[in-house]
Amino acid sequence: MRILLDARHIRDYGFGTYIRNLIRGLASIDAPHEFLLAGRSLDSHEFDGLPKNFRFLSYDRVDSDIFDQMGFPVFARGLKPDLVHIPLNVVPLMLPRPYVVTVHDLSSILFDAAKGWRHEARRIQIRRGLMRAEMVVAVSESTRHDVINLMGVPPRKVRRIYGAVDPRFIHQAPGTSARAAGPEAWAIERRRILERYQVHYPFLLYSGTIRPQKNIPRLVEAFALVHGELRDDPEWKDLRLIIIGDEISRYPAVRQAVVQSRMQQAVRFLGFVPLDTLRVFYEAAAAFVFPSLYEGFGLPPLEAMASGTPVICSNATSLPEVVGDAAEIVSPDNVFDIARGIREVLQSAERRAELRRLGQERCRRFRWEDTAREMLEVYVAAAGGAAD
Repeated sequence: MRILLDARHIRDYGFGTYIRNLIRGLASIDAPHEFLLAGRSLDSHEFDGLPKNFRFLSYDRVDSDIFDQMGFPVFARGLKPDLVHIPLNVVPLMLPRPYVVTVHDLSSILFDAAKGWRHEARRIQIRRGLMRAEMVVAVSESTRHDVINLMGVPPRKVRRIYGAVDPRFIHQAPGTSARAAGPEAWAIERRRILERYQVHYPFLLYSGTIRPQKNIPRLVEAFALVHGELRDDPEWKDLRLIIIGDEISRYPAVRQAVVQSRMQQAVRFLGFVPLDTLRVFYEAAAAFVFPSLYEGFGLPPLEAMASGTPVICSNATSLPEVVGDAAEIVSPDNVFDIARGIREVLQSAERRAELRRLGQERCRRFRWEDTAREMLEVYVAAAGGAAD
């Protein structure tokens, strides 16, 4: 088959992890088909080293451009693919069939800031794209449930296929900007990065987007409670909360929570950081805290587990499905329960060691090679019209 994959988001944080590693997974299992990878010209290096049956094609129009609704379908038709894979739920209106869509979550519907006709128009567009698809891939059972029940897609068309963490969180190799080489390179790189950010204290870490469903104000409030309780503890008296993620300026409630909790000196916002830097913060954190109200899969907790970091995680939507018993589970609606989870992990070295062990075992259950093999089955079924 000739399969066209829309890879324009390969450098994004979540979508990019999925696209980049799905492609590498398909290559690693010697997928026998021809893959046409549509991406932006400036991202061409992301496709280096792939087998000959993977071909990069430059397409620079972004999918948020209204003209892309016609532009990408025209581009696709010219290639005459047997199948198109759209790896996120933004499907151009005139996309030729057959095609497959991956749905990571439905937060754009459930937490849509737009109201009235704008919200309804977005819902209709997403639903139309899913209903026209031969098959829909959901990244968790929770997301599969949402696609079926919120979008009305027939269950026979929706298949759950898990993703996994980027292998770079598992293999401790120096980053691309590392100044050292040899067995101690990664330890040297870690020290250099932490010194650059002037981090010389124990800290809790949150990493991800900064949106209402991420529940960051309650995290700040819970941290303030724990900070006050441990202010005389010799190990944790200098505890900080580090928040890594973009879009902070769009959500003033987060900074308001910091001010109201009087935690300005104990909470740091670092914005977006490169992956090599993110790896360092994961590994150096005393614990990773993720009190999200809604997740389609929940990649950051798995990244923290792969990095050997204890995880404190909410019990919402897909998260229990993904983390299993390898995290300290808390109720995201209850500030005191989030604080309890943080306190219990920090005050027990045995619990932290147990969570590190369980976390690394858990993340090994998710493998991109498995994702790629299951996706190949979907490609074959969809191209043959098995879902009709």
